[in-house]
Amino acid sequence: MSEKNFTPIKIDLEKDKRYAWCTCSHSEVQPFCDGSHRAHDKPGALGFTSEEAKEAWLCTCKQTGNPPYCDGSHNSL
Repeated sequence: MSEKNFTPIKIDLEKDKRYAWCTCSHSEVQPFCDGSHRAHDKPGALGFTSEEAKEAWLCTCKQTGNPPYCDGSHNSL
């Protein structure tokens, strides 16, 4: 198994659009859910909506204290 890259991903979020953030780290379309959690018996996605159009850094290490947004937790892995 290859080492995972936990660098946050910059996303241009759209106002009022619904997103599904991957919580299990198995998704092939990080940072978003592709349903892979089902095959790994993991919890499903975290749904969220952006109240404004904005640039955001979404977590890929899944250790953030502010999901789905990166809080720098990947730096301690």
